[in-house]
Amino acid sequence: MTQTDLTRLTATEIAGLVATGETSAVEVTRAHLDRIAAVDDRVNAFLHVDSEGALAAAAEVDARRAAGEELGPLAGVPVAVKDVLTTKGVPTTVGSRILEGWRPPYDSTIVQRLRAAGTVMLGKTNMDEFAMGSSTEYSAYGPTHNPWDLSRIPGGSGGGSAAALAAYEAPLAIGSDTGGSIRQPGAVTGTVGAKPTYGGTSRYGLVAFSSSLDTPGPCARNVLDAALLHEVIGGHDPRDSTSIPQPVPDVVAAARLGATGDLTGVKLGIVSEFVGEGAEPGVMAAFRESVDALTKLGAEIVEVSCPHFRYALPAYYLIAPSEASSNLARFDGVRFGLRVGDDGNRSLEEVMSLTREAGFGAEVKRRIMIGTYALSSGYYDAYYGQAQKVRTLITRDFTAAFEQVDALISPTTPFVAFPLGARTSDPYQMYLADLFTIPTNLYGGPGISVPCGLSDGLPVGFQIMAPTMADDRMYRVAAALESVVGTFTPPAL
Repeated sequence: MTQTDLTRLTATEIAGLVATGETSAVEVTRAHLDRIAAVDDRVNAFLHVDSEGALAAAAEVDARRAAGEELGPLAGVPVAVKDVLTTKGVPTTVGSRILEGWRPPYDSTIVQRLRAAGTVMLGKTNMDEFAMGSSTEYSAYGPTHNPWDLSRIPGGSGGGSAAALAAYEAPLAIGSDTGGSIRQPGAVTGTVGAKPTYGGTSRYGLVAFSSSLDTPGPCARNVLDAALLHEVIGGHDPRDSTSIPQPVPDVVAAARLGATGDLTGVKLGIVSEFVGEGAEPGVMAAFRESVDALTKLGAEIVEVSCPHFRYALPAYYLIAPSEASSNLARFDGVRFGLRVGDDGNRSLEEVMSLTREAGFGAEVKRRIMIGTYALSSGYYDAYYGQAQKVRTLITRDFTAAFEQVDALISPTTPFVAFPLGARTSDPYQMYLADLFTIPTNLYGGPGISVPCGLSDGLPVGFQIMAPTMADDRMYRVAAALESVVGTFTPPAL
C-alpha cells in the first residue's frame, strides 16, 4: 500500500490494518508526516509538527501489538490537535504571540486520553487567536487555507483542524467549539465536526476563552470516526468542575445504527427561524434535498419555532467577550509567555501594558474591550445581565422543542466558504458565520455538522442538534444522512 493510499483511509480502516499487522503505526505516521511536508506550505493547517514525538508514539503502538497486547479501536491512528489544548513539552500558542514558544509542563485531559488510547499526535493546528474568529484569519501565524479552494477560508476558529482533515494530512483531529468553532469549519471544508454536550468532554488544560461555552470535541472525515474519537475523549473528569459525572452515551453504537439507513420512528424538527432569509440559495437547496433524503429513510419531519434563537448572536457577543475579559487577564507578561519592556526601568503595570499591546491581536483586543465594558459598573445589568436572560429564554426554546421532536435540524452555516479577506474589515459580517451554531452553545447541548452537498463546487454542512446528554441521537441522524449523501473529496492539492 502506497503512502497516498494510507492517507486516504478512514481512521477505522487504519486502526484495523495496524491491529492485524497489515501495516504498522510507524508506516502510517510517516505517510501523514510526508503528506504534511508536501502540502502544508500551501494550507498552513499546522502551527507545530511533532515528527519525533509522533514516530515514537507510533513505535510504541507497534511494540505493543508485537507483544500481543489488545489495542484500542483507534490505536495507531494519527490525530491533529487544535493549539488550544495544552501538550506537555510541545508548544501551545492558542494562535497568539502572547504565548509564542510556551511549552506547557502538563497535558490536557483530552490529550492524556488520546495518548492512553494509542493515537499518534502529529502536532498542533492553526486557529483564530484565542479561538476568537470564524475564518482562521485572526491567527498570529497567518491564515489557514481551505483545501477545496486555497483562496478561501476554512472556517474558524478551528480551521486548522478541519483543513488538515480535508487535505488528508490527518484522519482525525480535535477542535473546540465555543460558538461553532468545530461545526462551522466542518461545514465549509466538507468534513464532520461534533460539539459534545457541554461538560461531556473535559476542559482541563483547555486555554479558556469563554468558560461557560468552551467545549472540546472530535473532527473527522466521516461520522463513525468522529463517534469513535468522541468515545475516547469523553467522560467525567474530576479536575474539571463543570464535567458531568455521567458516562458518555453510546455514540459509536448510534453511528453504526444510523449507517443502516433506518430512521423509522425518529422525529426531526426544522428550526423555522433558520430557513428564512439569511442563507444562500445553494445552501438551502442542499439542505432541502437532505431533508427529503431523511424523510425517505423513515424520519418524520416537522417545523418547529424557536423564537428566541434570533437573539442568540447578540447575546453571545456579550456573554463570550465578558468571560474572555476575565479569562485573558492572566496573560500579564509575568507568569508565562511573552514579556515586553522589562528593562529594569519600567513598572510592572507598564510591562503588562506593553506585553498585552504586542501580544494580543486586534480581534482579541476588540472582544476584551467589549467584555470589560459589558461587565463595568452601571452597565452590567443592561448588557451582561440581559444577555444571560436571553440565554435562559433560548434554553427554554430548546426544552420546548425537544418535547415535540427527537432532534432539531438546520443548515450549519448560512453560506459556503468565502474568500480570504472578504470579511475581515466587517466584524458583524464575520460573526454571521456562526448564526446557526451559537444557540446550541448557549443551551449547552450537542450539535454536529455533516456534509450534505455542494453549492458552486463548495461544501455545505447539515446541522443536527440534540438534547443535553443525548449526543447519540445526533450521531444516528448524521450517519443515516451520510449513508445516502456520502462523503466529499476536495480537488487534489
